Amino acid sequence: MSDGHGPGRSEQEDSLGAGWESHRPAVFGAAYRLLGSVADAEDVTQDVWLRAAGADLRDIGDLRAWLVTVAARRSYDILKSARVRRESYVGPWLPEPLLTGPDASQPVLVDESVSSAMLLIMEELSPPERVAFVLHDVFGLEFGKIAEVLDVSVPGARQLASRARRRVAKAKQSMPQASKAERERVLAVFRAAYEAGDLAGLVRLLHPDAVFVTDGGGKAFAARKLIRGGERVAEVMARVGRQWHPDRIDFAEVGGELALVFYREGRVHSVDTVQITDGLITAYRRVINPDKLVRL
Repeated sequence: MSDGHGPGRSEQEDSLGAGWESHRPAVFGAAYRLLGSVADAEDVTQDVWLRAAGADLRDIGDLRAWLVTVAARRSYDILKSARVRRESYVGPWLPEPLLTGPDASQPVLVDESVSSAMLLIMEELSPPERVAFVLHDVFGLEFGKIAEVLDVSVPGARQLASRARRRVAKAKQSMPQASKAERERVLAVFRAAYEAGDLAGLVRLLHPDAVFVTDGGGKAFAARKLIRGGERVAEVMARVGRQWHPDRIDFAEVGGELALVFYREGRVHSVDTVQITDGLITAYRRVINPDKLVRL
């Protein structure tokens, strides 16, 4: 019932419900870009919904910006503590795979900033730089709102975003993106070589300085250090393939890019993303940590 001064609670909830459905992908997307974790992003999204449902939204002119700001503030708190936890993470850390495209269980705003390569670049930024970059360069929020999230001055927020932008641009220059067609071609040939146990074929697809990263988190058998060198990577892949022959290897869109999903005993065993330059795989990233695969 209305109190005579504005819309009643049920009216506000109805209005929020309509706005929430359209803005939820932005809320989840902001949290995922900041945290690199589907599980944490889902928790943040739920927190934002509860905060919005209990707030008076009548004076909020831009609901999307308000919701994304709330998500960023909560994510910033988690991000600061997550960096401490990552120091004790067993082996290399990789972002939790996010299914996009037709396989996605929920809509998400997709651009290069949800790719595994970009998330790893942003992982090298300080938490304030990452927040400033994501909110301004990806979501277009004004620096006044970003300053509030980070508890800094507006010039300070602008400087953080500028510094992050330069660092991201420099990192991207060292690993240019392959076209969709090239990625499809290389991964198709790679899958065939892997399934055939064709060591020479794998070597031909891997850059001489290729790096193999496996994230088991101490909960699955995985190399705890990076494996470097195309021939060495191919040998390890071929040996692992013989030891646990996958039931099947499927293609899936992960973080907006084509990836490989390995199945074993009817369950997802790993999600593999790659960096491709000039037709060769320069980085091969495999997520085996079961905690990061349960939502697949």
